[in-house]
Amino acid sequence: MKKIPLWLLILGMPGLTVAQSADSLISSREVERVERTLSADDMQGRAVGTAGIEKAALFISNEFSQAGLQSLEPGGNFRQEFTLVRTRQISTEASLDGHPLESNNVLVFSSAKELAVQTSSGYKKILIRKGENLMAAASLLLREELDALVLVDTSFSKYFSKLARLKEPQFKSGKNIVFVLSASNPAQYEIKVKQEVKETRLANIVGVLPGKSRKNEYVIFSAHYDHLGVEKPEAGTDSIYNGANDDASGTTAVILLAKYFSRLQNNERSIIFAAFTAEEIGEYGSAYFSRQLEPSRVVAMFNIEMIGTESRWGSGSAYITGFEKSDMGAILEKNLAGGPFRFYPDPYPEQGLFYRSDNATLARLGVPAHTISTSKMDSEKYYHTPADEISTLDLGNMTDIVKAIAKSSATIVSGKDTPGRVITGYLK
Repeated sequence: MKKIPLWLLILGMPGLTVAQSADSLISSREVERVERTLSADDMQGRAVGTAGIEKAALFISNEFSQAGLQSLEPGGNFRQEFTLVRTRQISTEASLDGHPLESNNVLVFSSAKELAVQTSSGYKKILIRKGENLMAAASLLLREELDALVLVDTSFSKYFSKLARLKEPQFKSGKNIVFVLSASNPAQYEIKVKQEVKETRLANIVGVLPGKSRKNEYVIFSAHYDHLGVEKPEAGTDSIYNGANDDASGTTAVILLAKYFSRLQNNERSIIFAAFTAEEIGEYGSAYFSRQLEPSRVVAMFNIEMIGTESRWGSGSAYITGFEKSDMGAILEKNLAGGPFRFYPDPYPEQGLFYRSDNATLARLGVPAHTISTSKMDSEKYYHTPADEISTLDLGNMTDIVKAIAKSSATIVSGKDTPGRVITGYLK
């Protein structure tokens, strides 16, 4: 047997190879270039529905193209477009077996301005019975593409109005789901509703690096690219809310990670890189994105939110929200063992950050979806102010964080490690 030199064995060690690749392929110069572009004044704060956010979308799409990513849908582009619909019921007439029904006992999820539903309409009739989990059952139904009359048992009288919370976000589609609070299962029904409907066109930017042996298993790297736009100037500042840290920093990380993994070409699992819109107005972009995926196929989600400043532990560190809800954090720590960087559990549990960012929709469905951040939520000086500009960021530390994410995710991307599912649920 031919003797292999020790130095070749050392270079062949997986951990060292990944570390060397991350250190050489992720540069502070690129971090600054991307961050500076996204947070520049000519992006006008990247508010939803503005020319500024469209300019940012085009830039991100071009970066994904240069990275050699593919579109999520065959033959498509990187824009995952959808329409956000806001509705207000103007008038409601309803009867069950000939008995009139109070309008506040009818809740409609539909993009139609006028809706007429009767026994002959062919709607699927679904019952939510006493003892079931109302919010969980309703949420699952709203993920389905169907026309349905949902009869909610009167034991939920105190909770029925809370279903209205699920109306936003409401995405334009052909489905019509009508929830009715009813003590019976009527043989005949007639419901007429008129609504005010307002539509807003939005777009996530999504690219895919197909896996080699596990193409149907997905690892997601994400961030939101929208911010607050232009508002009234504060003393000593301009009127542009540049959002350099929130969340041009996370979007920069996603772009750099896309180029990093594309160059390595060693991902066994498919990797999805997503820049979400409309986080600042309700996390609508990530909610829509999550509905396009089968949750069981998503192995892990790395959502990156505000990594441009030092964490409470100083440089070379970041925290993971919901650290205790899966073993994903432990996997990342294992992959960084012996190095200078450290991930910590979320130090602000009282703020409920695990369900306040773009990881939330998939996390609620059991996906080990966590947010990585350094933001000092109790004292982040420039948070949601026009002073959140690139000059306030530590770009060197930010580069180290991107490298740490690349290194720590290696065994999940390769298929060696699979994080356990998040155990969660909805309250009634």
